[in-house]
Amino acid sequence: MAALGNNIQLDEQGRLKHFLTTEGLPKALLTEILDVAESFATLPGRPVKKVPLLRGRIITNLFFENSTRTRTTFELAAKLLSADVLNFNVSVSATSKGETLLDTLRNLEAMHSDMFVVRHAESGAAHFIAKHAAPGVSVINAGDGRHAHPTQAMLDMFTIRKHKGDFTPLRVAIVGDILHSRVARSQIHALNTLGVTEVRAIGPRTLLPKEARALGVHVYHSLEDGVKDVDVVIMLRLQKERMDGALLPSEHEYFQLYGLTDERLENAKPDAIVMHPGPINRGVEMDSVVADGPRSVILQQVSYGIAIRMAVMSMAMQTGESGGKA
Repeated sequence: MAALGNNIQLDEQGRLKHFLTTEGLPKALLTEILDVAESFATLPGRPVKKVPLLRGRIITNLFFENSTRTRTTFELAAKLLSADVLNFNVSVSATSKGETLLDTLRNLEAMHSDMFVVRHAESGAAHFIAKHAAPGVSVINAGDGRHAHPTQAMLDMFTIRKHKGDFTPLRVAIVGDILHSRVARSQIHALNTLGVTEVRAIGPRTLLPKEARALGVHVYHSLEDGVKDVDVVIMLRLQKERMDGALLPSEHEYFQLYGLTDERLENAKPDAIVMHPGPINRGVEMDSVVADGPRSVILQQVSYGIAIRMAVMSMAMQTGESGGKA
């Protein structure tokens, strides 16, 4: 399925209708997502954690690919907005018996779903569903193939803004398996739209896309050189399930060259933060001392994911203005 044009994400007034990719969205809209999420970030500390913005709405988690953490945070976000949530169990669904994706969509629409949160192993699946969904239904991409994972990218942007403030002066390094990473693509588009000084892509040639420079990054094959004087280091998981053939000699050798250790982190700025979209392969992408160290904000990323997903859901339901006042 080929990805469609980005204008499908916006309504006639330029407001968010679907959230399928960070690519092509204006800076003002990405900033609005961050601002609305800011209002939701304090909810976990309140005695009453729910807001009634999506009361009476039905949100369906349509996961064709497993991800307990992502599905759980979407479900919690929807429930904190007072929506009703349906988790669609693909493993026992009619799709495994030959039902088409469109048949599944129509059946779920007949159950009066207002929003689909879609995760699929095939790139473009969320765009396909958004194109064919009923006019009043919104679609959120929770990860499609190698293409995009926009809410993960935005929770990463939220984490960066919480710790660094202004994006403009920042140098950000993304390290690892960028070739197979939908998160990295979404991060790169968001970082460049938000106006950072530089985005660096670091990794072996076999794990960097050929079009890396066209995405707006500076390419490095040395971790020590790539993280020199950066403000943010984002480590990526080795996605062996998406690799065709032997792209790496061994995980041990990968760690020797590209694993983040305290010693290598010394090349970054003294106040640099370390991020990872998870799950972490300890001793492969980074040393546990770094993952659990004072510069790591990995657990905060998970927490901020709930606020970002609340923001995107409320905005896509055209309640973004109220959401900003939560």
